Amino acid sequence: MPVPVLVLTRQQDHVESINSTLRRAGHAVHCTWLPDSTDLGDALIQINPELLVVFADERLLPLEAIAELRARSQPPVPVILVSHEVTEITTTAGLRAGAQDIVSLAHPERLQLVCSRELRAFRLERALNQTVSSAREYQRALAAFMEGSADAIAQVQEGIVVDANPAWLELFGYADADAVRGQPVMDFFDRESHAALKGGLSACATGKWADHPLRVSAQLADGSLLPLEMVLAQGEFGDETVVNFCVPARRRDHADMEKRLTEAVRRDATTGLLHRSYLIEDLRARLSQPVRGGVRYLALIRPDRMDNVVAQLGPLDAEEFIAQLAAIARDEAAPDDLCGRFTGASFLFLVARGTVKDVEAWAENLVAKISAQIYRSGARTLTATVSIGLGIVPSKVEDPTGPLNDARNALRLAREQGGNAVRLLDHVDNDARLESEDKVWVHQIKTALMENRFRLVQQPVASLLGEDKGMFDVLVRMLDEAGKEVLPSEFIPAAERNDLMKNIDRWVIGAATSFCAARKPGAIFVRLSRDTVEDPTLPQWLTAQLRGNRFEPGRLCFQVTQEVADQYLLQTQSLREQLGRQGFKFAIEHFGAGNDPRVLVEHVRPDFVKVEGSLMQGLAGNPALQTKVKHLILLAKAVGAQTIAERVEDANTMAVLWQLGIEFVQGYFIHKPEDVVLG
Repeated sequence: MPVPVLVLTRQQDHVESINSTLRRAGHAVHCTWLPDSTDLGDALIQINPELLVVFADERLLPLEAIAELRARSQPPVPVILVSHEVTEITTTAGLRAGAQDIVSLAHPERLQLVCSRELRAFRLERALNQTVSSAREYQRALAAFMEGSADAIAQVQEGIVVDANPAWLELFGYADADAVRGQPVMDFFDRESHAALKGGLSACATGKWADHPLRVSAQLADGSLLPLEMVLAQGEFGDETVVNFCVPARRRDHADMEKRLTEAVRRDATTGLLHRSYLIEDLRARLSQPVRGGVRYLALIRPDRMDNVVAQLGPLDAEEFIAQLAAIARDEAAPDDLCGRFTGASFLFLVARGTVKDVEAWAENLVAKISAQIYRSGARTLTATVSIGLGIVPSKVEDPTGPLNDARNALRLAREQGGNAVRLLDHVDNDARLESEDKVWVHQIKTALMENRFRLVQQPVASLLGEDKGMFDVLVRMLDEAGKEVLPSEFIPAAERNDLMKNIDRWVIGAATSFCAARKPGAIFVRLSRDTVEDPTLPQWLTAQLRGNRFEPGRLCFQVTQEVADQYLLQTQSLREQLGRQGFKFAIEHFGAGNDPRVLVEHVRPDFVKVEGSLMQGLAGNPALQTKVKHLILLAKAVGAQTIAERVEDANTMAVLWQLGIEFVQGYFIHKPEDVVLG
């Protein structure tokens, strides 16, 4: 691995001298040049250097700032001062300030020996810190385990249960540990939970899983199912590494009990969903807060032919049927979804997702799950279907009445067309009204461009391989004249209809190149519109940007949707080749949303593909969807592309993706894309 070294100097020749001198000493260094100290704090965090070389004669950094600077890293980064004059006086002053030594370019051998000594000392201290930290963590975990915790814990090695504590045995309904030892751990869970558990187990066994709780269904000794939240963590059994499957016990202090009682009053006893009055109250509160990204929809869910269900089961047992439907709907909801019992047999959900396609995929997955279920009431069984009506909640709408009416009308259409379906009410815009609105938007967009009232926001792209690459997806926001954010879903359609996308794209690219030059991220993903893909002047304009901003082109990755790439394949292929020659990276996003992804990647050969976010909806419990995503991953890897999953929203999905071989993920589960990074 290259040794990261920061060099603080005004002269690039000095950087080359340090680089060549250390390489001659056998150190595979990667020197990063900082011409001033303004970005030094950020560079220490992002680059995590093993050595900081400061040319002291240039006085870019006061000596008294060295000690404070070293304290920002752990272990403290060694600081080597370079000076024309190395005397007892200058050496003493440097050591007193916190530097490790002072050297001169005129004596390269001493420079090599000093740097080798400090690199070795830094690595030894870092290894010692990691060892001490690991030992403390192990002692803490072992003490908690041996203490007889009320948490239910099973220890699993290579997929087999090697031990379980009394709380686990009690929870799962077994008399003694011999009944579970030696059994495959998957036998204790419902089949739909297996994919997520296998992914989490594999990731945890290799040390690449954080303490994200997985939602699973336990298969108890009596054959019944129990929904649980499971935490996986590495542990030891004898001298062997195991994975601890832990179901945390509920801590019932007074404050917790009071909170639970308050929440119980708000919820319907049959379904566990919010009562209608509390649902409406919480819905109004949610809508009063502006949406920070993505889309929001109201989903109205109702069983088809409910009269037949009541006739078959009777009015009392029909309530148990409603409870079973609600349990499935709750399991498919994201943690931030708002859900309640709207009428006797209908549920209302407020769902927030990345795109409307994600909302539709979520709803269709719920419809499919409900139709595949066998419902039991005593000795009787039946199958049933539901219909779902979707009503969009515009970003500035605080009154749920309009979206709710849309959802009700969409539900009516779904039921009239036979049920077992999802319907989204389409509003057909009046051409004259649309033209009038566009005039307003065009003026606002042009004014915002002239007054620099656009902003970039970032969303981290997290690695599933354990090492943070410092990669970010960037999105654009427009500020209105009052300084309030305007989401892309509001102004981008008007920009597309009025040939303004190239202007917006150029602003975004310019801002992103400035960010790359200043912050040096691992990669910044910038999306290009159809108009820019067709623009033959882009590569030439980028050449001028490279000269002006002096950034590394490999830090910038341009991304195009599969829809645009499919429609303009030759232009996309040509653009990818030209950008590649300039050193830029290239990505296809929404991969899997088009007709033939294999043909696309073979022609374009992108550096990254981003697997379509709607495929993440219900992925953890859908083997067919898992097979499709795996196929897309294999297509990408066949052409050497790295894979990123879009719009990941829960730990179960992330665990399955790890098992399928995805390398990176992004989405609200990782981080909401709302941290402003540039103005």
